[in-house]
Amino acid sequence: MERKPTEFQFIEELFGRYPKLLECEGEIHRAMELLLDSFQRGGKLLICGNGGSASDSDHIVGELMKEFCIKRDLPWDIKKKLEEAGGTELSEAIREALPAISLDAHTALITAVINDVGAEFMYAQQVYGYGKSGDVLLGLSTSGNAKNVDYAVKTAKALGIGTILITGRSGGLIKKSADIAICLPESETYKVQELTLPLYHALCLQLEEYFWGLPFS
Repeated sequence: MERKPTEFQFIEELFGRYPKLLECEGEIHRAMELLLDSFQRGGKLLICGNGGSASDSDHIVGELMKEFCIKRDLPWDIKKKLEEAGGTELSEAIREALPAISLDAHTALITAVINDVGAEFMYAQQVYGYGKSGDVLLGLSTSGNAKNVDYAVKTAKALGIGTILITGRSGGLIKKSADIAICLPESETYKVQELTLPLYHALCLQLEEYFWGLPFS
């Protein structure tokens, strides 16, 4: 059942711990609303980045595709079917998930695209193959200038896929392409990354709370 939260409690807690992120408050709330709307409608999240941002992409998938901080029980009818197919152990082990794919994780495909076409297209090809209208692409680029992320964002927009960028202060060239650009108030790569992790943790916590937590007051 869809619920309409009156507040995003984990986002507000994030601002309490990292007050400088209040500079991005509007964009963070817009990103949260876009993600909620997509998942409510059966969409999925595609994520891409390079280097440390690729690791962050994998990390986000880990938080969304299994339990993070709240128990995610399956609907009873699904549990019954799993129990019939594989026993109680299977039905009890699997949890509800928010579908998310890290585009850096497919080595054979990525290297084939790099070899045959070029590294700048390795994420755009996957967006085209996996994406559908109503999905969301999250691009991570501390500089905002990663060509392969920019092409992924542009491909997503052509397909009717919502786009979010998490980047540094300047926003780089991708800022012009993304629907929502969260320009974290730092410029050095490691400092941008230090703010990126608590931000996506808060987004993941908020999504989990929305779908499986207690009702908002």
